Amino acid sequence: MTTRHAIYFTLPSGTALGRFGAGMLGYDCADGTDVAQPAIDGLAPAAFRSLTEEPRRYGFHATLTAPFRLAGGSETELLAAAAAFAKTRPPAPLGKLAVTRLGAFIALCPAQKQPAIAALESACVHAFHRFRAPMTAAERERRLRSPLTPRQIELMDHWGYPYVLDQYRFHMTLTGPIPSEQREETFETLTHAYAPLAETTHAIDAISVLRQDDTEARFRVLERLPLAGR
Repeated sequence: MTTRHAIYFTLPSGTALGRFGAGMLGYDCADGTDVAQPAIDGLAPAAFRSLTEEPRRYGFHATLTAPFRLAGGSETELLAAAAAFAKTRPPAPLGKLAVTRLGAFIALCPAQKQPAIAALESACVHAFHRFRAPMTAAERERRLRSPLTPRQIELMDHWGYPYVLDQYRFHMTLTGPIPSEQREETFETLTHAYAPLAETTHAIDAISVLRQDDTEARFRVLERLPLAGR
């Protein structure tokens, strides 16, 4: 069994955005329960289920510190460090979110640049790096199968993940990889589904510590900690 933890931005089950994301993925990581996916015009239920299979494992979230095996500290120590960190950091505005194409998959991304997001992500990367166990040779080889730039490989070797700091982009994944011939239609369909929330502004108002019990398990929120700094 290989347990992993992560620091994500997640939403409570009762919020409109939280309900939307959990519904899209068919899983609520806030309480670890399956959620009935809504009927989406233009997407057959089985096809929709398949398109969301990969992100369902992680739950509706934005990464702040990518999944890691504990280096030696305990889960209790990680939770205590996260609670202390949250007390020192202010919320980060997200503004409006827009359905966005990111390569072969679709996600929600800020409609306009929000500098405070990068500052929070950088602070998380630095604060929680001490808990991250070194990458194994097999993990590194698996990462290198993706087309990484020299800068991303440099970051991966130092921080354990290639998409951090200047390579980071805030996103809340809605699908796994979509076949090229289906991407435009799926994009338009999800844009329509998100339309009722398109004018709502949001903020990263908390960080969540999640645990994955083994490689086949789904991530679940252990604690959601409000950002209380000024």
